[in-house]
Amino acid sequence: MKNLVCAIAAWVAFCFSPIQAQEPELPGAQKEHELLGRFVGEWTSTSKIVASDEQPSMECSGSMRSKMLGEFWVINEMSGDMGGAEFKAIQTIGFDASKEKYVGTWVDSMMNHLWHYEGRVDATGKKLVLLAEGPNFMAEGKLTTFRDSYEFVNADTFITTSEMMGDDGKWLTFMTAEATRNAATKSAD
Repeated sequence: MKNLVCAIAAWVAFCFSPIQAQEPELPGAQKEHELLGRFVGEWTSTSKIVASDEQPSMECSGSMRSKMLGEFWVINEMSGDMGGAEFKAIQTIGFDASKEKYVGTWVDSMMNHLWHYEGRVDATGKKLVLLAEGPNFMAEGKLTTFRDSYEFVNADTFITTSEMMGDDGKWLTFMTAEATRNAATKSAD
């Protein structure tokens, strides 16, 4: 009986000890997470893709539905038509406070590469610039650096510019797009 009383006393002491009562505080959203909310809503986009100087550009249209996952992540679901081919993509973007960088991923229906982003917002606070390594369109089997920029013109419009690093170390723009927020999700700003 004495052992049972000791065991119960030890259990009570453990369960109600100050160590157990001090649950770690979960991190809250940072001011950098506020930028992610600018994506939230439904968007229509028009884009221009340039494969090379020798080929004509291709006009494309698409849509994007964006929603927050808690306070930390935005999920952008995209679909569109690229020269008669259906295109779908899912992008995640968040802010990693330990790295002090925006981070994210991209997957799409046209390739088997999982893109990993890291980036920052420019000094104006209106342009998110993300870098990733991916397949070089100009040299099969090689990887290169890509840069995707999202510039918020106003609350209901943003411009996307996609570039890749050329062999000469210069950025080559291969896609530009303008996204306009659909009327049903227009911002009150």
